[in-house]
Amino acid sequence: MADRKSPVLIGVTGGSGSGKTSVSRAILQKFTKEHSIVLFEQDSYYKNQSHLTFEERLKTNYDHPLAFDTDLLIEHLSALLNYQAIEKPVYDYDAHTRSGNVEHQEPKEVIIIEGILILEDKRLRDLMDIKVYVDTEDDIRLIRRIKRDMVERGRTLESVIHQYLTVVKPMYHQFIEPTKKYADIIVPQGGENQVAIDLLTTKIASIVEKH
Repeated sequence: MADRKSPVLIGVTGGSGSGKTSVSRAILQKFTKEHSIVLFEQDSYYKNQSHLTFEERLKTNYDHPLAFDTDLLIEHLSALLNYQAIEKPVYDYDAHTRSGNVEHQEPKEVIIIEGILILEDKRLRDLMDIKVYVDTEDDIRLIRRIKRDMVERGRTLESVIHQYLTVVKPMYHQFIEPTKKYADIIVPQGGENQVAIDLLTTKIASIVEKH
C-alpha cells in the first residue's frame, strides 16, 4: 500500500450548541455517495472513570480538556490514517464512564472528527488536513442547548441554565473559543449557513481530489 493515498482528516469544532454536528453531517452527506467516509465524535473518547465512585463521576467537568483521553484518540486516528482498523470505545453517559463495549472501525477515505476541543491539542491539529470552527453567538448556543437538554434529556430549565453559567460558558471562553485561531475555515451560525457549508464542502472536495 506504499502508493496508496492517505485518508483526508477533517476537524470540526465549536462550542456546545454551535451547530458543529449539523455542519459535520452536511459534509458527511456531501461525500457519502462519492467516497468512503466516517464521522467520529470526540465524546466517544471521554476518559474511563470506572475507578471512581458514581458520586465522584458526577463531578466530572466534561467541557475541560482533561475529561478526554486525547492520547487514545490520537493513537486511533493515526492508525486509521495508516489504513489500520481500530476498536473505538463506547461511552456510557448514564454511568458516567466508558462502557465495556467497543465499535470496530475500518479505515475510510475521509474521516471527520467532531468535538468541542479537537483543536486544543497541537498533536491532534497536526493530523488534520482541514480545520473548521463553527462560530455561533453565546445566546443562540444557550437557546439551542436549553431546547436539546429539556426535550431530549428531560432536564429542568433551571438545571440547564445553572450548568451553562457555571461550567459550559466559562469553559467555552477559556478553552474552546481560543482555538478559533487554528481554524482554516470559520463557519458563522452553524448548520443554518448553507452558503458557508457549500463553500466548505467545495474546498474539502478539492483537498480530497489531491490526495
